[in-house]
Amino acid sequence: MYENIRTAVVVSEVTKQFRKHNGFFHLRRRKDAAPSTVVAVDRVSFQVERGEIFGILGPNGSGKSTLVRLIATLLLPDSGQVTVFGHDVVREEMAVRRLINRVSVEASFFKKLSAMENLLYGARLYGLDGRQARERALHILTRLGLKRDEVFQPMEEMSRGMQQKVAIARAFLTQPVLLLLDEPTTGLDPRSKREVQTFVRELRDNHDATILLTTHDMQEADALCDRVAIIDGGRIVALDTPTALKARVGRTNGHDVTLEDVFMELTGKKLRVEEEE
Repeated sequence: MYENIRTAVVVSEVTKQFRKHNGFFHLRRRKDAAPSTVVAVDRVSFQVERGEIFGILGPNGSGKSTLVRLIATLLLPDSGQVTVFGHDVVREEMAVRRLINRVSVEASFFKKLSAMENLLYGARLYGLDGRQARERALHILTRLGLKRDEVFQPMEEMSRGMQQKVAIARAFLTQPVLLLLDEPTTGLDPRSKREVQTFVRELRDNHDATILLTTHDMQEADALCDRVAIIDGGRIVALDTPTALKARVGRTNGHDVTLEDVFMELTGKKLRVEEEE
């Protein structure tokens, strides 16, 4: 059905504002915004090609997660348009939702149920065959590093990192055409990060999936992404391949240029993890 569609996502001049609430927003306010609002996404435009791993790189509070929620139909844009494989996220919400799945840092579960039970519940919501879903869930969970006995362990007894792996497995289970990964490896140890990153590549290479990844992990973006958009204060300040972005900055203090060097050069800021967006 989508074989001839080469562009997976089109974001065109999208803006999203939020009302201030007790002064707790930490997003930059646009000069022409009303005093009671903050601009989370500010006239953003980009395209993601089919089969691409596309990264959105920026600190917490930069607008990354808001962009993902707009694409996922969880938020409505104030202006501009977002399409997923030609479907408008506002007018064709259900068609878009059938094509995507999302992993975020705030993934929720039935904590008394096991990882397997949570995945089978999700599979039923998507109309997947129970037996096939169970086999696929077991394969994905063990591929992500969970031991067989851990698969049947209550979620409340799992570490934060293990729970995040289950969230990733739940998204993979439906074999989405577009996978939205919002800080997917937050809370994972280095070995688990590598396992997840390898699995992301396999999903793209073997299942014709397009992947949009937000992260503040520069090394992760450099290792995984075909192209990277750097976002700061709700605006994209640069978009290119990691190699091309690093080529913009000369060698600094005798060491190889990193994407963090690029970010500092473009924004004058150091990228650091602060509080949740």
